[in-house]
Amino acid sequence: MPARRLVIVDPGHFHAALVQKEMYAGLLPQVHVYAPVGLDLADYLTRIARFNTRPDNPTRWSFGVQAGPDFRDRLREEPPGGIAVLSGRNRGKIGLIAAAIEAGLHVLADKPVIIRRADLPLLERVGAMAEEKGLVFADMMGGRAEVVGSLLRLLHADPEVFGSQLAGSPETPAVEMTSTHHLMKLVAGVPNPRPAWYFDVTEQGDALADIGTHLVDRIHNTLFPEQALDYREDIAIGAAERWPTIVTAAQFRQVTGETLAGEQLDYPCNVRLGYAVRGINVRLDLRWNWEAEPGGDDTHTASYGGSRARLEIRHGAAEGYRPQLYVVPQAEIGAALAHRIEAAQGLYPGVALERRGDAWRVAIPDALRVGHDPQFAALTRRFLAAVEDPASVPKWERPNLATKSFVCTAAEAGRER
Repeated sequence: MPARRLVIVDPGHFHAALVQKEMYAGLLPQVHVYAPVGLDLADYLTRIARFNTRPDNPTRWSFGVQAGPDFRDRLREEPPGGIAVLSGRNRGKIGLIAAAIEAGLHVLADKPVIIRRADLPLLERVGAMAEEKGLVFADMMGGRAEVVGSLLRLLHADPEVFGSQLAGSPETPAVEMTSTHHLMKLVAGVPNPRPAWYFDVTEQGDALADIGTHLVDRIHNTLFPEQALDYREDIAIGAAERWPTIVTAAQFRQVTGETLAGEQLDYPCNVRLGYAVRGINVRLDLRWNWEAEPGGDDTHTASYGGSRARLEIRHGAAEGYRPQLYVVPQAEIGAALAHRIEAAQGLYPGVALERRGDAWRVAIPDALRVGHDPQFAALTRRFLAAVEDPASVPKWERPNLATKSFVCTAAEAGRER
């Protein structure tokens, strides 16, 4: 098959650059960029320049840049068949996705694709249009291939180990997930600046709309693997709590390079949400802190309650800030668990069990763990393969994107009421 053109649209987030951290056999080295003139575009070009000039395995990207206020109109004139990557401002992203698909481009969009419940009908129309045109439209769910989550799904699907999924209640949910991300962090070894608009939840979205997309995707794919979910029938939204992270004027200037009007910003980004999916009660706790403690990082925990075991992802200081999978028995499962882990050796060579008090920890070799940045290259390769065979994209992807978007806009919808 002939190589395709990579088309970068309004790159306001570093994930757009991470897609280009390596070269791909199926993509031309010259990239077309459509964006407004500004710091977001300059930051993106600077990141790619670092990849092109690094001493080890440098990339060879070159650019044709169409910059200006009419960049969206110019995008519509892009020859069809290319790969559009969108990672930036979230409020207007679905409109840019629509423009790219109208131009005949496949679309790989960073999460979230929408941050407002009012945009859900447009998302559904765009998904239908892509399918009618034979185009692939996907969001960046690199975490699906992450080994800890993959092993959790494997054990969750084993009735001899996990049993059946409990339903729980709104007060005591059967599934819980937490995530803590940090505003000041290093990416590819350098401090990661954020644009001032990042701190506007009407532009960027809150933690549920942003980080929650990954978590809800994992929950639904674990509870109902390869099944289509309909938010109209399968989802019941419960209570949502919202609270701010305080960012001082000095911190705001450190991360954005701009001056804050006032002494501090009450950044209303944190969300705790309860909801049910097909009767299974879920609680999400998502927050942005300023900076991780020394040696720390972003963290994500999970707990799934089954009739025979509880599966937990623990991720904190006790685990050396590496996600670890634990199996907490509620019945005699030792033999079944050992059998399942032994059978997994073909896909996950070297995994083992370690007894830790009243639980087992699934020991995972370092060779199976893929870091945040390499996940983007693997995700891009999978997307390119799907583009060459659009019929291979599962039919449940489109309704499930709408369903998780419905869940992840719950706090915004509640705020608007």
